[in-house]
Amino acid sequence: MDSSRISLRPFQLSDADDFVTWASDEKVTRYLRWNSVTSKEEALKYIQQVAIPHPFRHSICLDDRSIGYISVRPESSNDRHRAHLAYAVGNEYWGLGIATAAVKMAIPRVFEKFPFMVRLEALVEVENGGSQKVLEKVGFVKEGFLRKYGFNKGEIRDMLIYSFLKTDKIIS
Repeated sequence: MDSSRISLRPFQLSDADDFVTWASDEKVTRYLRWNSVTSKEEALKYIQQVAIPHPFRHSICLDDRSIGYISVRPESSNDRHRAHLAYAVGNEYWGLGIATAAVKMAIPRVFEKFPFMVRLEALVEVENGGSQKVLEKVGFVKEGFLRKYGFNKGEIRDMLIYSFLKTDKIIS
């Protein structure tokens, strides 16, 4: 995949149709904390009420068409030095290096936008091997196994925790 075709940008209401294409797929939303979005109306509401006001929730674009998202949610107060990373791309784009490229693009932007932040964290369900590969290819460090840690889709699940520090180097 030619990485010049991949970009990150804030969501726009005009992304609604593309958003539904990937966000309605249960294979894509399986590991996400939010449920599939199955209509243009739901997509517009999500983009307007969740994505646009979010501190850093960007569309992952291929040729400027939304094919996924990347989100960084900083903690608050005494924990504002760290933030949680999440991302997803449409399943037709899995295995092409797009999520890896998007995470690599996001890291310097996030540390620049939030200069007080020193740590990005990602929680990944044990079964989500694809996401684990993305993080490891970028340079995230697997710190541990968290038993029965995350609640998702009605279940308490085992998770892995990864981190990337401001002083770490992105793997080329």
